[in-house]
Amino acid sequence: MHCDYRKIFNLDIIKKVRTEKIERMLTYNFENIGSDSLYEFLYKCIKNDIIQGKILSGEKLPSKRALAKNLAISVITVENAYGQLLAEGYIYSIPKSGYYVSDLSGIPVHQTEYTSELYEAEEQGKDSRTAKAGDKVLLTGGENAFIADFTSNQTEHAAFPFSIWNKTMRAVMNDYQEEMMINPPCGGVMELRKSISGYLKEFCAMYVRPEQIIIGAGTEYLYSILIQLLGRNVCYGVENPGYPKIAKIYRSMGVKYEYIDLDEEGTSAKKLEEKKVDIMHISPSHHFPTGMVMPISKRYELLGWVTRKKERYIIEDDYDSELRLAGKPIPSLQSIDVSGKVIYINTFAKTLCSTVRISYMVLPEALAEKYYRELSFYSCTVSNFEQYTLAAFMNAGAFEKHINRLRNYYQHKRDLILSTFLKEPLGKYITISEEDSGVHFLMHVNTSMSEQEFLLKTRAKGIRLATLSSFYNAEQKDSRYENTYVMNYSFVDCDRLEYVAQTLYKIIHP
Repeated sequence: MHCDYRKIFNLDIIKKVRTEKIERMLTYNFENIGSDSLYEFLYKCIKNDIIQGKILSGEKLPSKRALAKNLAISVITVENAYGQLLAEGYIYSIPKSGYYVSDLSGIPVHQTEYTSELYEAEEQGKDSRTAKAGDKVLLTGGENAFIADFTSNQTEHAAFPFSIWNKTMRAVMNDYQEEMMINPPCGGVMELRKSISGYLKEFCAMYVRPEQIIIGAGTEYLYSILIQLLGRNVCYGVENPGYPKIAKIYRSMGVKYEYIDLDEEGTSAKKLEEKKVDIMHISPSHHFPTGMVMPISKRYELLGWVTRKKERYIIEDDYDSELRLAGKPIPSLQSIDVSGKVIYINTFAKTLCSTVRISYMVLPEALAEKYYRELSFYSCTVSNFEQYTLAAFMNAGAFEKHINRLRNYYQHKRDLILSTFLKEPLGKYITISEEDSGVHFLMHVNTSMSEQEFLLKTRAKGIRLATLSSFYNAEQKDSRYENTYVMNYSFVDCDRLEYVAQTLYKIIHP
């Protein structure tokens, strides 16, 4: 049964629609959609824009195919969203013409639930101590609709060794059936800890006993263990700028922490003394986000600082040291520590896959003994199956081969990105730095636009960037970081680089 829209909707509106073709594309950010499906989120976005008057009565909506292409989603997603709006009467359809907004002039305007601006990324280094009371807590459904996301730390499927990993898993299922049914020790399966110990000795010149190695599901878990181990009555130091999650962990655990401003070589022992810091978190081999490498003189300066008081320790986060693209990996701070004051942390999330939540820390002998004495009741948070699989993968030499392949993969990817960006016309407006380590570099944009204006324009074009200044905790922005962007390229599609480069140029030079 077909509805006679002429009897329902104002005839003047229909005539206007037919004679006036309004060409306007809708743009929404699908990064954080909560528990909604894609079509539900899109339906709510359009619905609220209609209610708020952002999309006018009688206005023609984009075709399903055009909107799907613009938002990088499927046509069926748009079709389902339009279908729900149609069923609820927010829009109507004209055969062979398209979808139009109904006349809702009599409906009162309510506070919107979803808008294109509502879910701007919060993970920009904001400290809750300076956050406003009305700030929204963001939920994410794991979807990412950006054409190019330079903030994501996800791993492309092409970079993961699926074939050998699958083969290893099958072998583990056959060879470790009994072991997989036994509860592992608190620090993790000994087979994996031995494998990591051997790897650290061979490739990092670190000589540690397997018992010093503690396995955990992600560095966040390991940090919660460390706080219990080191105490809550000490002061923790956080690099500024630095990885914002560290401060959030400390804050959530209710411990005191201080931001330590970095100089050109990293953390200064003098500033640690001034701020009365006891435990300092650093990434000396490849600092995030600046990319700086701490010189040996500064490392020995910090080792001198940490030995002056019993309660002092350094937490060395070596998160991506294996992925140094120029020269050999930088020796760890732990490898030159003779006083047992450096806690070494690393993860397989960078070298294997962002969803492989296996991290580990190496405790000094004294701390390891304290851990087993006071915290051994904790169960290991990584499944036996995953641990035995990774151990077998490493023991077969597959991990070493994978690292070598991964370095080549990322080096090729980085070179392709840089060659595309640095050629004219975009190359005249950008400066690249810190491109030799890890999977990110810094890009400074020469523009008169503010960072906020530039971010809004790039987001509207499907390009997501993170500002270097967003990782800096301060009441006022440091002019040194203005319009400098942290470009993480691990999840960027190289097939879209030309479009990205052209788009950035058009934004900078309209």
